[in-house]
Amino acid sequence: MGRSANLPRGLRDRFLARDGSWPDDTGCPMLHVDMDAFYASVEIRERPELESVPVVVGGVGGRGVVCSANYLAREYGVRSAMPTAHARRLAPHAVYLPPQFPLYTEVSRAVMAIFRDVTPLVEPLSLDEAFLDVGGALRRLGLTSGGVGQLIRQRVFELQGVTCSVGVGPTKFLAKLASGMCKPDGMMVVPRDAVLDFLHPLPVSALWGVGAKTAERLAHAGLETVADVAATPLPRLRRMIGVALAEHLFSLAQGHDDRKVVPEHREKSIGAEETFEVDHYDRSLLRRELLRLAERSASSLRAKGLRGRTVSIKVRFSDFTTITRSRTLRVPTDVTQEVYRTAAELLDTQVPPGAVRLIGVRVEQLVGAEGSEQLLLDAPERGWREAEQAADQARSRFGSLAVRPASLLAAAPDRSGEFEPKPE
Repeated sequence: MGRSANLPRGLRDRFLARDGSWPDDTGCPMLHVDMDAFYASVEIRERPELESVPVVVGGVGGRGVVCSANYLAREYGVRSAMPTAHARRLAPHAVYLPPQFPLYTEVSRAVMAIFRDVTPLVEPLSLDEAFLDVGGALRRLGLTSGGVGQLIRQRVFELQGVTCSVGVGPTKFLAKLASGMCKPDGMMVVPRDAVLDFLHPLPVSALWGVGAKTAERLAHAGLETVADVAATPLPRLRRMIGVALAEHLFSLAQGHDDRKVVPEHREKSIGAEETFEVDHYDRSLLRRELLRLAERSASSLRAKGLRGRTVSIKVRFSDFTTITRSRTLRVPTDVTQEVYRTAAELLDTQVPPGAVRLIGVRVEQLVGAEGSEQLLLDAPERGWREAEQAADQARSRFGSLAVRPASLLAAAPDRSGEFEPKPE
């Protein structure tokens, strides 16, 4: 669901914090803090003369993609993940800036430190957003959850010069919904005893897990609001969209979400991707690039003492349609050849032909390398892993090009060097 779009009349005003007051926040320990147009806001902080003009951060070349746009630029229709060339047609007078990721990372670390001064239960989701469980900090701070939200907004602005929006609620799902609906620079509180009043008037797209196709399927069945989903018998919902998704959406529509804030995350996946300077149809070239990306991914796994059970590929076509395909292995691996072989099979069997703009490889379901290896009766005494470990050592001494698969000695296709962000 869009930030404040498609909301029933009066719903936002009912739950929005105004003039130092907000709805009852008793029993609402969950906060979701989301920075406002983060990259663009940091750039404007560095160059205050840009405060009153549309600002777009992203790749400025011919293959560039928008990473962030301030709210003035969004009024012209500019959005994250949009081709920069399209953004220039919508807002030709905007200021276009290349991203400075080291700077954004520095500001993000400082913001997360502010959160951790309030509570140790901080779960970062990305550079610019995090969940906080402040239930255990209220007595120490002498504040309610809403008061903590206001304190965080004040400290972030005073210490870092950027704004954030805060959602407060009894669950993570509701807190995240609320933060999106009070942007920019706002706070919204969803009281425990008004969860369904808040949730049920919203469009089905508000439910986490409802994409465009699911929303279309639900609308075809006459389900347009969260209340419609909540009122639908679960067996009918299962037949409509499948068992797992139906049960997930039905639970959310009832206001249930038992997820806790998890302050320490193990890495969930390791991968690499690249955007080509020109689109490519040639499958042999794409397979060669999968090998290059598999090598980078598996090398990172070995360096971190990890192995992964699932290999996935990501393919973005010239029209920005993006698909992912995955396969789970019998045994976790950190071997380039195993990762590549699986990725290549996915490309050959599950990806339709077309002009490819971006391709990526990712290894998921990670486990520690120690004790994760399962011995197979027909496994050679020494194999690919030992060879790749020796290659890792050679590269660490003599450089990344010291040892390469022969098929990668050919020149790589030109890459755009542009960052391809996830849509906001």
